[in-house]
Amino acid sequence: MPTAIKRRPAAGAAKAHRQTVESTPKDVARFLQDALGQKLVAYIANVSGERTVAHWVAGDRSPNAEAEERLRAAFYIFRLLGEVESSHVVRAWFAGMNPALDETAPATAIREGRTRDAVAAAKAFLADA
Repeated sequence: MPTAIKRRPAAGAAKAHRQTVESTPKDVARFLQDALGQKLVAYIANVSGERTVAHWVAGDRSPNAEAEERLRAAFYIFRLLGEVESSHVVRAWFAGMNPALDETAPATAIREGRTRDAVAAAKAFLADA
């Protein structure tokens, strides 16, 4: 019986994963606020307003489990894409229509809970680079 070959994840994915799991919700929110802006972060997290993001960044509150999952997905994807692309390109990628997501913006896919689809779209974008 053949032995399965274990493949090591790409260095960029492994690095992005480590950064994602080692960061606090406050740090994730701060990074995304700086990288994407409060309005887009609030949209991705599916919260009512930018003030909520400001509270997370200040450490006054923590996101609920669903919002944190969305934030961590966005953070992971930003870090993954940021290994190859400029911050400007990554911001545009989050907000723009994406053919791998049936012309939906990745920010919308994450907001809708389709994080696996968004990660796959990011990896497809990198594969085309």
